Amino acid sequence: MILIKEIVQQALATGYLSATARQQMRSLLQTNYDSEDIDAFIILERAVAAGDVKSEAETPVTKTQDTSSNIKLAYQLAAELAYAAALGLTMQHNT
Repeated sequence: MILIKEIVQQALATGYLSATARQQMRSLLQTNYDSEDIDAFIILERAVAAGDVKSEAETPVTKTQDTSSNIKLAYQLAAELAYAAALGLTMQHNT
């Protein structure tokens, strides 16, 4: 079974995150992950936000679309970052 951190490593190495890989990560975040996966997810989202990794849009963006589409994508990214941060903060820590 593929892990979130493996998807992230591939995206960081290639500089590209496909919509399929993003959906795979979402599924894994709902079922099976650890703190390393959350850390990797946050690193990936920061890389996408910085432009170091290009993320395939789930819906193709054309030049004729207005700026509201870009704003929706920005809000989606912010929501995913907030979700990842919330997961990381609510995880139980083994001491």
